[in-house]
Amino acid sequence: MGIKLYKPTTAGRRKGSVVDYSELTAKRPEKSLVRIWKENAGRNAQGKITTRHRGGSHKKFYRLVDFSQLKFDVPAKVLSLEYDPNRTSFIALIHYQDGPKSYVLAPQGLKAGDQIVSSLRKIEAKTGNRMPLEYIPTGTFIYNIELEPRHGGKLVRAAGTACSLMAVDKDFAQVKMPSGEIRLLPKTCQASVGQLSNIDHINVRLGKAGRMRWFGVRPSVRGKAMNPVDHPHGGGEGLSPIGLKHPKTPWGKPALGVKTRKKHKRSQKLIIQRRK
Repeated sequence: MGIKLYKPTTAGRRKGSVVDYSELTAKRPEKSLVRIWKENAGRNAQGKITTRHRGGSHKKFYRLVDFSQLKFDVPAKVLSLEYDPNRTSFIALIHYQDGPKSYVLAPQGLKAGDQIVSSLRKIEAKTGNRMPLEYIPTGTFIYNIELEPRHGGKLVRAAGTACSLMAVDKDFAQVKMPSGEIRLLPKTCQASVGQLSNIDHINVRLGKAGRMRWFGVRPSVRGKAMNPVDHPHGGGEGLSPIGLKHPKTPWGKPALGVKTRKKHKRSQKLIIQRRK
């Protein structure tokens, strides 16, 4: 799939682009695998805004994607490739031989009619197949990786991303993340073989502010454009600098280059090399 451009009939069309969805084979989701999605617009249970710049997104259904694929050694046929408004990669509707249907993340190169399988033993390292890290050949691209065995995939789920399996030693597998971080994961954790679909997502230009509103993102006002009462960066004449040693949030906390990871996190010792 590539990037699609339109005739520049408007300013938004001139500067914007979309992903070419011609390879997707279904226009409607499977009714049994969707739920109503309620948008909270960045507000908590009291109705107070806890995350700024959220709200006004397009109405959509939530697709029940299976990140675990715990139906082992049962081949599943890919019925269709579909768009999912809740994530950047595409999803695949699969039909297991013993009956049920399910949604899974679709890797690059998967087509309708292909067969995939999930297993706890060594199987063919084919695109879309899922198995423990200890059985995947070194150097293979993987995605939808578990942090703990049978807890479902938590890592590498965005469009076009993939990890590289570097080595397996004793109880751990060494994995290079898309960020450049190299870390250890239990070798019994499962991962799917391949690279996630919609590689060109990163090249899309939204083209207009209204399209950002469809994603639920409201306008963001710079702190230095505010008054001193509203933001630590506020005040001054004209285009004045922030006048502080480092940027701050509206509540006075450091906002740039601050480490947010907990110092004594359990998984700290499993990180071999920090991300760049």
